[in-house]
Amino acid sequence: MKIRFMSLGSGSSGNCYYLATDTYSILIDAGVGIRSIKKTFKDYNLNIQELKAILITHDHADHIKAVGNLAKKYNIPVYTTQEIHKGMQRSYCMTEKLSAEHTCLLYKETPIQLGDFNVTCFEVPHDGTDNVGYFIEADNKTFAFLTDMGHITPTAATYISRANYLILEANYDDEMLQMGPYPPHLKVRIAGANGHMSNRDTAQFLAEHFPPDLKYLWLCHLSKDNNHPELAYKTVELALKERNIIAGRDVQVIPLKRTLPSELYCFE
Repeated sequence: MKIRFMSLGSGSSGNCYYLATDTYSILIDAGVGIRSIKKTFKDYNLNIQELKAILITHDHADHIKAVGNLAKKYNIPVYTTQEIHKGMQRSYCMTEKLSAEHTCLLYKETPIQLGDFNVTCFEVPHDGTDNVGYFIEADNKTFAFLTDMGHITPTAATYISRANYLILEANYDDEMLQMGPYPPHLKVRIAGANGHMSNRDTAQFLAEHFPPDLKYLWLCHLSKDNNHPELAYKTVELALKERNIIAGRDVQVIPLKRTLPSELYCFE
């Protein structure tokens, strides 16, 4: 079974990820504008009308902007926890609210089968109304999505350890954040236990707990003002090298673009 993966955008301007087999396709988050989503699908020769489900990680604007419009226009069910659904319905940025028929509930660490995908959501520490990561299995391939979190809990670590393909946050560089233009309260929030992961946090965790069967690592949700793709990559590369894990040989390490789609990866 072929599985395709693409990032349509990864950062504070909007987050959206595409995962598909030949018969079933889903989005994880839809925080990119609907016009951009439609254009990307057209550019990559994908059929947006074949989307079967949208999974939501939390209710911040950069993850839910297009959810209501997509659900209504293409009749797509939206899956997440009850608390995240409540947060989305209250959100100012969702001009089109979800109807009951498009509102589907998930329960943390309770797997659900969606077409070819076995999906499990799990708790992650962040400051949304509620916050989850996703562990998705298909044809003996495992994907873990952890896009916004302040630190890696034992629960998150368990799912990371099982991943063949890992989408993991590397939001900021510590020095750039502290020396940058953000007000003090925002710096505290970002660096807090319920904020975001730094390059160093991500690099150190992976060096110490490298998943044994990991093939691809995508660094996601990079900050525009407090990070650079090359810096995120180099921080992770050097930490892994100290443990004799070589980027490009033992694992592919790829920083995702903030406002542009990635390539369309195909795994068999």
